[in-house]
Amino acid sequence: MRVAHRAFGKVFDLDYGWPMAVNYQIADATAPEAEGSKIIVHVCNDIGVWGKGFVLALSRRWPLAEQRYRAWHRGRENDLPFAFGQVQFVQVAPDTWVANLLGQHDIRARGGIPPIRHETLRKGLRRVAAEANRLAASVHMPRIGCGLAGGKWEEIGPILEQELGGDARHRL
Repeated sequence: MRVAHRAFGKVFDLDYGWPMAVNYQIADATAPEAEGSKIIVHVCNDIGVWGKGFVLALSRRWPLAEQRYRAWHRGRENDLPFAFGQVQFVQVAPDTWVANLLGQHDIRARGGIPPIRHETLRKGLRRVAAEANRLAASVHMPRIGCGLAGGKWEEIGPILEQELGGDARHRL
């Protein structure tokens, strides 16, 4: 699994061995360097706002990811409820999907609580792992939940490793 984004300076690449090792790299998560199917994961908020951070790079490369997220928020994606922990998989190329993971409440901290929600992130990552298995896809992402969502990598990194790395049921 490769996790990459230049804006954050450091990223990690989980290789295909079991258990997976973590290696930090500088790369662009919107341009995964991997063979076969790829899923690019990012965290979305629950108020329909798309316009800062990593999503700007996604929109420049694949406007469909933003269009589908906005339609999902407006209730126009009837097959998938717009609810915490859900993931909308948008095919943006023959071998590439963007995973809009709904894991952030609002866009600002309230009462000292950051927008990222760890349990919904965990639930969404389980869905990503299942879809990666189904597609035999590699998974790529920036350091999700740590930018505008206000999370701390020392909390989010272990969640990601627990849900996506080291479980032999998952082929990532």
